[in-house]
Order: sequence, then structure tokens, then C-alpha cells
Amino acid sequence: MAEAILAIDAGQTGIRALAVRPDGTRAVHGFPGMLTDRPLGPQFREVVSRVGSAEGLSFPVVAAGSTGLIEATREAEGLLAASADLGVRAVHLAHDSVTSYLGALGDRTGAVVAAGTGVVTLAVGEREVARVDGWGYLIGDAGSGFWLGRAALDAAMRGHDGRGAETALTDAMRTDFPDLEHAYIDLQADPHRVSRIAGYSRHATALAETDAVAAGICDAAAAELALSVATGLRRVGEDARPAPVVCFLGGVLRAPQVRDRLARRLAALWPQVDIREPVASGLDGAALLPFVDAGSALAHQIHRAGA
Repeated sequence: MAEAILAIDAGQTGIRALAVRPDGTRAVHGFPGMLTDRPLGPQFREVVSRVGSAEGLSFPVVAAGSTGLIEATREAEGLLAASADLGVRAVHLAHDSVTSYLGALGDRTGAVVAAGTGVVTLAVGEREVARVDGWGYLIGDAGSGFWLGRAALDAAMRGHDGRGAETALTDAMRTDFPDLEHAYIDLQADPHRVSRIAGYSRHATALAETDAVAAGICDAAAAELALSVATGLRRVGEDARPAPVVCFLGGVLRAPQVRDRLARRLAALWPQVDIREPVASGLDGAALLPFVDAGSALAHQIHRAGA
């Protein structure tokens, strides 16, 4: 009988764990998000322990995709050491962009752009892998939900001051901040300001059909995302294909006001571009980590301990 496998998709907003039982049946468990400013090993151990108790199983194989990986090989070894007493014998660990890619497209060439509060693009060629952006809201994440929301708030305040064009974004912002001139103080003091600002992306997309400023913000976001996809494909040598495969993930790209603009920009670069829907989720991608062929370009992105 096959061994039980525990797949983990560890994000900052939540952790999902998929228990693949020896008979092939599956169960998903949820936990609070990963704290990237704390050691990851003990946090992963807690997930392994709690799922093991709930399932009445030990998991010899743990496969995880995680945000916040800096020294992934060391983190994989730390997870194995922290969980060995729970029966874990092998760990397969990768950045969550890798597991999102595997879930979306499987082990093949192409590019996946995942745009939520943040954004990261992963491009995979025959031999190379390129990660583009994903550098956080302070120095990157161009075209992300935060980027859109921040641009919407900036445009709203420019309209309020008279520095910029009048825009319905100003009125949308005023529904939350009746006194706009105090808004910056409230936002700076909010410990959840990143997600709160990202939430304003919905105003940019909702107003894009009727408001020129909002439409311009969506255009700019699509341009940034197209640049990231094109850069990734160029770096891995896939830009020469007449029909590169591209997949869109995340809440920003569920909004047609950004998704359609991005698709048009990619079609201008590659008229036959193959834009696909994701096959599965990042959690399913994590479950695939132990089975990625050693000759795959993605194999070098997976850090193993005890395997």
C-alpha cells in the first residue's frame, strides 16, 4: 500500500493541508496563516501534528509550498528535524510560486502569473526557471491588488487636491473616509493596511468602464503584468515560441477589467498565445512535488531533505 502524504500550501493569510491517505482518499484541513518573521520549521511541525492527530495517521512524506522561503534547503532540513518524531522521513519544500505553477500547468513549459494582494510570475523553460517580481509591496508587486489599490487611492487624493483629473474614485474613497484629509493617518495606523489598501483595487476595476482614471489604472496594471510575463518567457527562452502557454491566477485576474487587458497585450506580442485555465490549485501542486522528474527544470526549485 502507498505511504500517506501530507501536502501543505502555506500562505500568509491561511494554510491548507491535504492529507493523501494510503488508500488514495483525501481530506483538506485549514489553519491560520504562516508567520514569515518566525522560524518555519516549528509552524510546519504544528500542522503535521494536528493533521496527524485528526487523521489518526503519520505522514512519512511531507510536501510543502510556502511563502517566505529564504534559505529553502535549510528550512527543509529544519522541517525534517522538527517533525522526525512524528514519523516524517522525507520533506519536499518549494516556494509557493512553484507549487502554484505545478497546480496550474503541471510539469511543462510556460508562464504562470499569480496576482492577488501581491504578485509573482514564474516562467519555466526546457532547462531554466525564472521568477519575476514577488518582491513585496514596498519594492515590487507591480500590477498586484495592493498596487491597484494604492494607485486608486493616489488618484482619489489627486482629484481631491486638484492635482489630477476628477475621478469617481474620490467619491468611492469618501464612503470610507468622509474626511479625506484624515485618511492617511487612519491608514498608517492600521496594522492591516496592506490588505486594506489592496481592497481598493475593487474600486479601480468596478469603475473602469465609466471612469477614465480608473480605466487608466487597470491599463497600467495590465501593462506591468504583461511585462513580467514577457520578461519571464524571455529569460527562459520561451519567448521564441509562436504560442507560449500562459495561465492567470489570483483575484486581480478574475476581474475582466484587468484580465482582458492583459490578454490583449499578450496577444499583441504573440497572436497565438495559449492562455489556459488552471488545471488545479497550489495545494494540488504541493502534492506533486515528490513526483517531479529529476530532469525537469522545476526539479532544481524543489529542496529535499531525507528523500
